[in-house]
Amino acid sequence: MPEGDTIYRAARALQKAIGGKVVTGFETGLAKLARVNDDAPLVGRTVEKVESRGKWCLIFFSGDLILVTHMLMSGSWHLYRTREKWWMGRDRMRVVVRTAEWEAVGFNVPVAEFHTARSLERSSQVPKLGPDVLSDEFTVEGGVSRLAAYGTENPDAEIAVVLLNQRVLAGLGNVYKSEVAFAAGVNPFRAMRTITSREREVMVEVSRRYMKANVVDGSSSLGGEDGIVTYSGNRRTTHSSNREERLWVYGRQGQECRRCGATVMMRKQGLQARSTYWCPECQPWVGMGETAAPVGRVAVVRRGKIGC
Repeated sequence: MPEGDTIYRAARALQKAIGGKVVTGFETGLAKLARVNDDAPLVGRTVEKVESRGKWCLIFFSGDLILVTHMLMSGSWHLYRTREKWWMGRDRMRVVVRTAEWEAVGFNVPVAEFHTARSLERSSQVPKLGPDVLSDEFTVEGGVSRLAAYGTENPDAEIAVVLLNQRVLAGLGNVYKSEVAFAAGVNPFRAMRTITSREREVMVEVSRRYMKANVVDGSSSLGGEDGIVTYSGNRRTTHSSNREERLWVYGRQGQECRRCGATVMMRKQGLQARSTYWCPECQPWVGMGETAAPVGRVAVVRRGKIGC
């Protein structure tokens, strides 16, 4: 799933390409978007701005119309020059916004809605989001307060599950969840009631620092690979320039911890059974009462092919 940094970069690229431009064409494979376009055509409107809020991308058009998209696991925004060949087939196209020079194409977009400013506040998920870690208005103090308040109301919630809760902090995803907990030395399965104020502060500060570092605009390129602007790129949390050493624990099940040499473990966590990675030495267990320390897999499970 694209995380907040990916959507931030996508919105920035879309803003550079189509922001301030007049819409010359609109296509969609989604009936609910088509109905809105039939009643209130996009052609002739101006793209006022494109911005991200957590994992949501919002395209604002003149005349009080907003296209709100969420990529979930499979969606992506692409940018192409007019009449340039698309990298994916038309059967995967869900929405196209055309200007004189660019085509912004949403492929496999699972969530796409039109809103007015009023309906966005009343009927969408966006107003329910916690503070966006990448927002200019975000503060570490505010983020810490959100974590503390949620912990007070949900003392048994596991910290890594809370870091994924977009109503607490918006933008963090599965990769950052594991990386942030590691950087703070916090076992991801600890209950919120065991998390100290200093640990909350470190996790929020690291979240902000990691994500800001991964949205630095290091080139003039509008896209990532093949025009894809929701391309996750080489997300990095370590200081290593080696592409194979860019993350501390995520995806490194069974390998040596880069810091202490212990074996990195993985375990499914939460109602959605998301993969969580951690080092049992760098992130010691602090349980309550007789609660046992979590045990994860060490070896990567290899499944054989099914069928031909």
